[in-house]
Amino acid sequence: MIRLFTNARLIDPEYKTDSSGCLLVQNGKITEIIRDQTDPRQMLGDRNISPEAVEIIDCNTHCLAPGIVDIGVKVCEPGERHKESYKSAGLAAAAGGVTTMVTRPDTDPPIDSPEVLEFVRRRANEAAPVNVLPMAALTKGRMGREMTEIGFLMDAGAVAFTDCDHVVSNTKVFARALTYARSCGALVIAHPQDPTLSKGAAVTSGKFATLRGLPGVSPMAERMGLDRDIALVEMTGARYHADQITTARALPALERAKANGLDITAGVSIHHLTLNELDVADYRTFFKVKPPLRAEDDRQAVIEALRNGLIDIISSMHTPQDEESKRLPYEEAASGAVALETLLPAALRLTHSGALTLPELFRALSLNPARRLGLECGCLTPGAPADLVLFDPDMPFIMDRFALKSKSKNTPFDEARMQGRVLATYVAGQQVYRR
Repeated sequence: MIRLFTNARLIDPEYKTDSSGCLLVQNGKITEIIRDQTDPRQMLGDRNISPEAVEIIDCNTHCLAPGIVDIGVKVCEPGERHKESYKSAGLAAAAGGVTTMVTRPDTDPPIDSPEVLEFVRRRANEAAPVNVLPMAALTKGRMGREMTEIGFLMDAGAVAFTDCDHVVSNTKVFARALTYARSCGALVIAHPQDPTLSKGAAVTSGKFATLRGLPGVSPMAERMGLDRDIALVEMTGARYHADQITTARALPALERAKANGLDITAGVSIHHLTLNELDVADYRTFFKVKPPLRAEDDRQAVIEALRNGLIDIISSMHTPQDEESKRLPYEEAASGAVALETLLPAALRLTHSGALTLPELFRALSLNPARRLGLECGCLTPGAPADLVLFDPDMPFIMDRFALKSKSKNTPFDEARMQGRVLATYVAGQQVYRR
């Protein structure tokens, strides 16, 4: 199948360009980008391509960008399929312009053996219309006591290793795991947080937490956790990614680590970029995430770090929770929010406010996560997979959580006014979603 996308606004994060043009796709790959807007049939004739063999897609000057590569998606198979399945997550991803989901191993049971990994890979291939790349647990059972068989798990298809929000508190175990991961060339993804300080916390400590009578955690807990991890990465030489950097106090340590040449990258969730601690308001549990929402000064500092490249990746940190888990007192309610479908419209708030340009935004959403995982996607380069998202960045709408394709509906953006909608999503040149 040959597809020609015409009259498009091409968002190229690799070359940082936002320009009009056409994009030619053959056999699931991008073959050419044409910057002028000549007649499509003449264009095909100049390339000895029969117009009858081509599907011409008029983008109507809407944006065409690389599909989003989302690191840190939780799909609740096995164990909690009522919260999210590979089918529902895949449909939600396609509707949100996410063409590659990098899934977390915090399932029940955890993905800590080649057998469980093979099960989830098979389920994903059967049910999801988008690419699914699984991560595996760093330690057995995510208990922080004994590392998993990293080499065997890599052979079975694991693209990275993480215990998610279970911090490996035993420094010796974590150091051994990092050393072994380095010998295999594996990427380790960690959750920078001091586990003792953050235990039992529901919000970020401060005046707001005190007024609400909620247990808080100091932003310093993130700084302390990151400092420890950086020291161990310096000792072992491992490849390391911090899943979420959300506080201003952690940024100088991250900057020093990068300046010292350590193989470190960092991400941030869309919720910490667009919401702050005051959104919790009157104990609204859909706003309870991990780590908790931060002060506005922290949010602004993280946006600046994203703009200057200190923070590399934006992710959804999609965490489905059922109604029973959320309709509890704030302190007892489960943490997490669904975000596969809200990731792009929420992220576009950063462009509408002038904080980021569209190429800068898609550098964090698509190009950087693809590069960190060694993937060919995430760009509009000829030869790259034709994983694409067509979207209108200005289309206004009011978010209705019951219209989401995810099984769970725990979004903090329910009834929020948003701007920007996905019109179509393509994986390897094949349409997997159309609005």
